Amino acid sequence: MARTLLIAAVFVAISSAVPAQAPEPPIADTRLTIHTLVREDIFAGFLQNDLVRLARAEKNIELLLASRPDARPGLLAWQGGTALTRAVNAYEAKQSDQFQQQYRRAQALFAEAMKLAPEDVGVFAITGGTQVTLAERLPAAERAASWELGYTAYQQLWKLQGQFIEKLPLHHKGEVLSGLAQSAQRTGRSDEANAQLDRILTIMPDTVYANRARQWKDDPSARTSRLACQTCHAPGTLVSRLAEVSKQ
Repeated sequence: MARTLLIAAVFVAISSAVPAQAPEPPIADTRLTIHTLVREDIFAGFLQNDLVRLARAEKNIELLLASRPDARPGLLAWQGGTALTRAVNAYEAKQSDQFQQQYRRAQALFAEAMKLAPEDVGVFAITGGTQVTLAERLPAAERAASWELGYTAYQQLWKLQGQFIEKLPLHHKGEVLSGLAQSAQRTGRSDEANAQLDRILTIMPDTVYANRARQWKDDPSARTSRLACQTCHAPGTLVSRLAEVSKQ
């Protein structure tokens, strides 16, 4: 259970605020997870369009693939996230060939990561969270496929975590349930989406997740908005983790 909660923090970080200051990740420090080392630079890439930090993340993933082969599935999922970021940037810049190349690469990386580690919470959290964040920026045809992949990833997260979802911290369970609801809604599974909205209202009343879920239920037009990524996650950032391990 403790290990699952730790890995679940990867999912929470998908919607974290990116710190203004970005220290150089100490890639050789094995006290830090691969997720702590690369995620903030990746988020800076797709949330702030910071291509310098995105490139740093891509470089560091390659270094970690060499130094931490056991973490390969999670690193491949993160590579999928960087490739999809490159793809949407290329699409928005009307660079069709570059878009197709990066989009196909992203899909292959996500598929390989999930095949290598079918019960790795981190892999499915990264895969699902990336689709929630970037799917709307894709062309219509690929957008549908991206949401379908997100739905698959969240379904696996539910399989792995559903039995103890109520025991997870607010952000963890909020992001899992809102990701389930949003991916179901975006893929035309209205009954499933409604069931997850009801679960949010029951498990997390008087929270930002419940407020948005209520909007979705009361006003169908609100369902074009994002349901996931409603709160921020401070613990687990690179700065905070460095401070923690320095005391150990």
